[in-house]
Amino acid sequence: MPRPKSVCAPTTASLPNNLRVPSATPSLIKALGKLPRQSLLDLVFQWLDDRNTKHFPPFLERDEAENPDDEGLRLYPAESSLNDVRNAYQELQFRKGGKREVIDRILDGDWRHGITLRQLAMIDLRYLDDHPSSLRWTALELTRIGVSARDTSLSEISACIPRVHASTFLNNLQEQISPLVKAHFYLARSTKLPLTFLRIFVTHSPYQNPRQAPETLTDSSRVMYVAFPDSCPFIYTSLASTTGSKPSTASAAGTDARSLQRIVRDAVPKAVSLPHQRYTLKPTSLTAKSLQALLSLRGPGRSNKANGAFSIFADAVLEGSPLDPRPSNTVTPEEHHKQSKPQPAYDTEKENKILDTEKDTDATTSTAERPNLRRTRDFEVDPHASKRRRLTVHSRFGTSGTSLSSAPLDRLDARLLDPPILASGGDEGYDDEEDAEEIRPTLSITFSGTDIIAGIRKLAELGIVNAERMPSWMTGEEAVSVAIVKKGNLVRGGG
Repeated sequence: MPRPKSVCAPTTASLPNNLRVPSATPSLIKALGKLPRQSLLDLVFQWLDDRNTKHFPPFLERDEAENPDDEGLRLYPAESSLNDVRNAYQELQFRKGGKREVIDRILDGDWRHGITLRQLAMIDLRYLDDHPSSLRWTALELTRIGVSARDTSLSEISACIPRVHASTFLNNLQEQISPLVKAHFYLARSTKLPLTFLRIFVTHSPYQNPRQAPETLTDSSRVMYVAFPDSCPFIYTSLASTTGSKPSTASAAGTDARSLQRIVRDAVPKAVSLPHQRYTLKPTSLTAKSLQALLSLRGPGRSNKANGAFSIFADAVLEGSPLDPRPSNTVTPEEHHKQSKPQPAYDTEKENKILDTEKDTDATTSTAERPNLRRTRDFEVDPHASKRRRLTVHSRFGTSGTSLSSAPLDRLDARLLDPPILASGGDEGYDDEEDAEEIRPTLSITFSGTDIIAGIRKLAELGIVNAERMPSWMTGEEAVSVAIVKKGNLVRGGG
């Protein structure tokens, strides 16, 4: 009796976790090769856990009878039981070797029948957990529609933070995007940071492309991540790099990878909404590679409103309150009255010794031996200007840009919409505001590096820029990475 042909009908359901990518797919080697040897072994032991073997079991001897096409000599013969597979990887862990040996054992031996989408998601999240700065993240605020800070107290706004149930959220998200996007979801808890990762793989609707090539399932440009920090009205989204991805004919129709990811991102606030509690995503003008920076600046802590000079209180460098009119080193009213001039909280005995040592060093060092310092200090007439400048930098930056800072920004984009100022201090000479609006020159400035605020702080310490006249968005107080300045005021743009 001839075997009936199987019929594949398109469906709006999400991609199943047990959908396998053939082990012969070349991109699987690249995906596994991102992890070091020990991380690969740790991940395999996680796959071989009793709770996971039912989802993606390894290839055993009993499977050879069910797969006659798999006959022949192989470098890694099938093991008889799960314990034998575990023992084989324990031997690899005890002896030294390269990670390619582990990859070959996975693809040509124990998972020769394919790697499931869930396993592929676990590989990506393990790499993301080991390299938290591998992607660029954007902070977005979940705000309730119809509720503002003017009309609601702080306690009521805190109560408006949605409580997300994992399975309900994924079901709602699937319902929102199912007519347009075919996706695979994987939710996992971070092992190092207080947040939860949601990995979303997106592809075209099954009604447009019923069959997908195996390479499509491993395309990193179709993967996006959403991070949910604990007890916080913010979420972090990241679009994976599209470098190296080939343009397709679907790009002209608006269904390229980024368009599909944008559809998913717009569906996130709808998935967490309730019938009488609707939410939307609001940009925060903060984008960074460091997840720790986002947690510090847009997280559950209080440092979101204690940046710049006030960071000394958020980082517990100084005890007390910034509203206390007395100096921090004052303990009695008598000592307070004796103080003719209150000393800054950062002017400690250790700081004075460091500054006095620098002053003595400058006096004994010849000008020819320090040409760089000469250029920055030629304009200084007062010998104590360097010390005053250092104190001014401390008062403007606080702990931002120092070893105490836990929020490094790797990029800062600023757009200046103000008309240029002449040397005399006047404007360009516009007749009226309408002419100025028509011309409106735009100057864009981009700072990039490991820690932007630390670099600007160093320029202020050297006297290259004036710390007293520096705007707050350059000292880290505004906690933004995108700044639009108009008429001297900061206008926050999209993150």
